Amino acid sequence: MKHIISPTDLTVSELRELLDLAEEIIRDPKKYSDICHGKKLATLFYEPSTRTRLSFEAAMLNLGGSVLGFSSADSSSAAKGESVADTIRVISYYADICAMRHPKEGAPLVASLYSSIPIINAGDGGHNHPTQTFTDLLTIKNLKGRLDCLTVGFCGDLKFGRTVHSLIGALSRYKNTKFVLISPEELMLPAYIREEVIEANH
Repeated sequence: MKHIISPTDLTVSELRELLDLAEEIIRDPKKYSDICHGKKLATLFYEPSTRTRLSFEAAMLNLGGSVLGFSSADSSSAAKGESVADTIRVISYYADICAMRHPKEGAPLVASLYSSIPIINAGDGGHNHPTQTFTDLLTIKNLKGRLDCLTVGFCGDLKFGRTVHSLIGALSRYKNTKFVLISPEELMLPAYIREEVIEANH
């Protein structure tokens, strides 16, 4: 069982296989329209989401599965003080896989420690958003024909932007990748990403 908390939880080889599969599903959706028959996806969204939550739900339905879950913490037992650990222990009996979004960094990782089903991080605070990264990588691959030897620019909020953190982490593993980072000083890329991710891979 593999959890996806960070895009780097997948090796470059596994990521290639995932993107190839995504392209195959796009080309021939009917071939995969029943592959998740009898399977349930739990969507645990502790903060508001439109595109991410609905894309998870649409994907599961398109693959023949079903969906259960909540779209805000207020509509769950979290509003009564239930911990992430207790929630995921229960949800593990109801579903086969779980997509979780949470305002606190590290919450999906905590969930993975108590879960008997795979946890997919659908965004945790300003930390990570791996599934958005996979979509971004597929888009870049389709537009540029490759994921290595690229110069990629990021502009704006580089401090709290979880999509930026995830995408930089994933792209930094491809050879000859360069980054151009533009932001106000107060919104610069966190030092830990610069040191642990970029410098460690170059």
